[in-house]
Amino acid sequence: MTNDVRARWSWALYDWANSAFATTVVAGFFPIFYKQYWSGQFEATTSTLQLGVGSAVASVVVMILAPLLGALADRNGGKKTLLAGFAALGVAATGALFWVAQGEWLLAMTLFVLASIGFSASLVFYDGLIVNVATPASMDRVSALGYALGYLGGGLLLAVNVAMTLKPAWFGLADKAAAVQWSFLSVAVWWAVFSVPLLRYVGEPRPTRRQPLGAAVTGGLRELRQTLSHIRAVKGAALFLLAYWLYIDGVHTIIRMAVDFGLSLGFEANSLIVALLLVQFVGFPAAIAFGWLGERWGTRRAIYLGLAVYAGVTAWGYFMQTVVQFYVMAAVIGLVQGGVQSLSRSYFARLIPEGKAGEFFGFYNMLGKFAAVLGPLLVGVTAAATGSARLSILAVLILFAAGAWVLTRVPEPDTR
Repeated sequence: MTNDVRARWSWALYDWANSAFATTVVAGFFPIFYKQYWSGQFEATTSTLQLGVGSAVASVVVMILAPLLGALADRNGGKKTLLAGFAALGVAATGALFWVAQGEWLLAMTLFVLASIGFSASLVFYDGLIVNVATPASMDRVSALGYALGYLGGGLLLAVNVAMTLKPAWFGLADKAAAVQWSFLSVAVWWAVFSVPLLRYVGEPRPTRRQPLGAAVTGGLRELRQTLSHIRAVKGAALFLLAYWLYIDGVHTIIRMAVDFGLSLGFEANSLIVALLLVQFVGFPAAIAFGWLGERWGTRRAIYLGLAVYAGVTAWGYFMQTVVQFYVMAAVIGLVQGGVQSLSRSYFARLIPEGKAGEFFGFYNMLGKFAAVLGPLLVGVTAAATGSARLSILAVLILFAAGAWVLTRVPEPDTR
C-alpha cells in the first residue's frame, strides 16, 4: 500500500476512463440506437426483450466469474494485468460497434455483451486495487475521488457526444446515425487512453511464489469454497454485504427505471438526456463532498444520509407532474448517488483482511451485478397489481429501509 499522490490520482482516473462506457453507451445511446438502427426491423417489444436478455447474459457471466477471478488475482497477483485484459476486451468491443451495419442486431448485441463483460469484470480488480493506494483512514476520500472523476469524465464525453448527435454538421458528420457511431468509437479511445496512468503508476505487490495457471485456477476454486466461511468469520463482512445488496438494488433500480418512469409520465426523450447530464455534473462535486463527510461525520452515517435522500426522492416521485420537477429529482439524486456508492466501497475495503482484496471484492462486485433484480421485480409486480406507475415506484422504499436496518447491525471497521 502506498500514499503516493500520483498513484491515487492514477487509480482514480480509471473511473474517468470507464465511466464513458456507462454513460454514453449503456445509459445513453446504445438502447435507443439498437432499437432504431440495428433492430429496427423488429417490433418494439422484441427489441426490448433482446436488450434485456443481452444485459442479463453479461451480468450473469460477470456474477459467475467475479469471485473466481478475484481469488485467482489474490493467489498469483496480477490485478493490473487482469484489469488491462478485460478493459482491452471492453475497448475493442465498444470500438467495433462503429463498423456494425444497419440491421445487424445480433452482431451489435454480441459486441455489447462482450463490452459489458469487459467493463464489469475490470471493476473487480479496480476496486481491489484501492488497498494499494489508500490507507484505511483515507479510503473514503480516495474512493470518492474515483467516483467524482467518473461523473465528470463520463459527463464531459457524453456532453460532446450529445452535441454530435444534435448538430452533426458541426463535426463534419453526415447525419445523426454517423454521429452515434463515432460516439461509440470516441468512448473506446477515451477508455483506452485514460486507463494508461493506472497501469503505469499504481503499484502492486508481487506474490511470493507464482503458480502455473492450472494450479492457480484449481487453488482459486478451492479458495472460493472457503470464501463464504472467510466472509462469515470477518466481523461484520457478511452483514454488510447483505445490507449493501439490499440498498444498492434500490439505487440501481432508480438508475435503470428513472428514464422509463419519465417516459411513462409523458416527458420527451431529449429532456431525459438533459436530466442524465445533470446527474453527471452534480455528482462530480457531490461525490467529493461525501468523501469529506465520511471522514468527518462517519462513513456509516453518511451512507444513512444518502439512503434517506433516496427514500425521500422515491416518495416524491409519486407526486411528480412536470419535467422541471424531474430535473430537480435528477439533481438531488446526483447529490447522493456517487456518495452512497463510493462510501460503500471504502467501508467494505476496511473490513477486508490483508491479501484478500481480490477475493472479497469479487463477491462485492458479484452482488453489485445481482442487484437491480429484486427492485425491478417489485416495481413490475406492483405496477401489474395496481395498474399505476406512480404506486410501483414506491415499492423501492422497501429496499432502502431494509438495507439501512441491516446496516445498523454492522460494527464500525477500524479506520486507523
